[in-house]
Amino acid sequence: MLFLPLFLLLFLASCSSVDCPLNNTVYANYKLMGRVTTLTDPLTIWTNRNDGNDTILINQQVNTDSFTLPVSYARDRDTLFFRTNTTLDTVTIDKTNIPHFESVDCGMNYFHEVKGIHYTRNAIDSITIQNRDITYDTSKKHFYVYFKEYRY
Repeated sequence: MLFLPLFLLLFLASCSSVDCPLNNTVYANYKLMGRVTTLTDPLTIWTNRNDGNDTILINQQVNTDSFTLPVSYARDRDTLFFRTNTTLDTVTIDKTNIPHFESVDCGMNYFHEVKGIHYTRNAIDSITIQNRDITYDTSKKHFYVYFKEYRY
């Protein structure tokens, strides 16, 4: 009779209450700043995958003031291509990948620390790093993007 309550107590104590994230992809948040705070030209952003193929991350987005892009978990450098109607810019983000362990049930994920950013200056005037730590926190803006003012 003593074994049943002890067994139930041990069984309940062994249960885990860890909530694994539904999506283990970490996203960087970009905000348009400066004179151009909303894009009127369509913006397409793509990157090269490890297998050598391109993958489109944003396709022909207009009237936007911000966007969110996934961060690679294995590479120390992400290269993004920003195309508007008339220009192409290349953005390179140097980062450190930091293993993040929550629970055996969840598996290994990666957070990132941005080390630097480099970009061409065709449509982009500048990009500043606002928050170097990229985690699951989607409320933080990581990069401010300043586009050149369009002359029509």
